[in-house]
Amino acid sequence: MGSGSTGATNVLRNVGKWPALFVFIIDVLKGFIAVKISYILISESIYEVLAGSLAVSGHIWPIWLKGKGGKAVATGLGIFIALSWQVGLASFGIFLLVLSFSKFVSLSSITASFLLPIFMFLYLGKMDHPYFIFSVLVAVLIIGKHKTNIARIIKGIEPKIKVKS
Repeated sequence: MGSGSTGATNVLRNVGKWPALFVFIIDVLKGFIAVKISYILISESIYEVLAGSLAVSGHIWPIWLKGKGGKAVATGLGIFIALSWQVGLASFGIFLLVLSFSKFVSLSSITASFLLPIFMFLYLGKMDHPYFIFSVLVAVLIIGKHKTNIARIIKGIEPKIKVKS
């Protein structure tokens, strides 16, 4: 239905707010749990980043959907809440702020992703930490997944969020 995406935004537009909230929570937990299990088992930042990388990759390129998954925004949120709740919540706050003014989920996702490495740098104070490097890679990946949305925003044809009742 709709865009064909398995993400919460498409579910919101086509099914409703409660199913979309369920999808959002599951996607956030997917990233969060992957990183936290790694932390519990090994507790080294490189393995947490590896677990997060696998969660993002599995979301974007799932085998059972023939490699056509979502954009990993909610999964990324879960990952970064697990790595640094301050950074994760700062990015989510930016997402909600931009969404409240623009009504564009895509623009909100792009803006939050763009600021993610900046928040991570401010939190860590250095650029050579695996969390910072990972935040840059995830930001580039998520923004890249939004290239068609960016084109529609520029053309003025990107749909604003509408909730199915």
